[in-house]
Amino acid sequence: MKDLKDKIVWITGASSGIGEATAYKMAKEGAKLVLSARRKEELERVKKACNLPENDILVLPLDVEDFESFEKHKNTVLAKFGRIDLLFNNAGISQRGGVLESNLEVFQKIININLMGVIALTKVVLPEMIKQKSGHFVVTSSLSGKLGSPMRSGYCASKHALHGFFDALRSEVHKDNIKVTMVCPGYIQTDISINAIGTDGTHHGKMDNNQANGIPVEVCASKIVKAIKADKSEIYIGGKEVLGVYLKRFFPKILEKIVLKQAPK
Repeated sequence: MKDLKDKIVWITGASSGIGEATAYKMAKEGAKLVLSARRKEELERVKKACNLPENDILVLPLDVEDFESFEKHKNTVLAKFGRIDLLFNNAGISQRGGVLESNLEVFQKIININLMGVIALTKVVLPEMIKQKSGHFVVTSSLSGKLGSPMRSGYCASKHALHGFFDALRSEVHKDNIKVTMVCPGYIQTDISINAIGTDGTHHGKMDNNQANGIPVEVCASKIVKAIKADKSEIYIGGKEVLGVYLKRFFPKILEKIVLKQAPK
């Protein structure tokens, strides 16, 4: 997808963070946008900031845990634009809490939002892309989709699973001219740690130092758009934490020692 002009781009989690910043970059590229998240008022704010003509943007509130609503939402997009060229599965939630202390419901919620909601929406959109003989799925995973981190076991599990699903999908739909790009951010300046859920399912409510000192979200969004245009299969975005992917591959024991130092004492 070397040119995003006039492409129909559906972004989940578009009301803040990476989704919001990517919407702005896509708008500048001339894409036509569908903005989805739970908070309609925040989507309207993003819509206004995109500065696109009314005919080129659609606010579509969506709860990624409400799988049954996805077919209806897809039909709304098709009624306005007639096609879906790119689905950016970006909505997600993080975690702060140990395995022992965390309620089982916490793991279920994380899996529902980060994995099952993504699979369900992908399955709804996929037949349209096959019909078109073109399309692109972009998925916000994480460096935690490649590595394990203490106090984030459910989050890591959900993101690891995304790679298995979409690597398999990529091979199945290659013949239909459909692409898959996995986006693996490290520390980005977003509210992901504030919105993370704790052991009882309530919000963590604190900004992590690593997040606060991460790369600007606008830089992350620029790298995502560049990767989409280059049809990249997988990208890693961040600072020195990206080196963890290569340590895991070539020097796993060194990475293990680094991660153990991060574990609660």
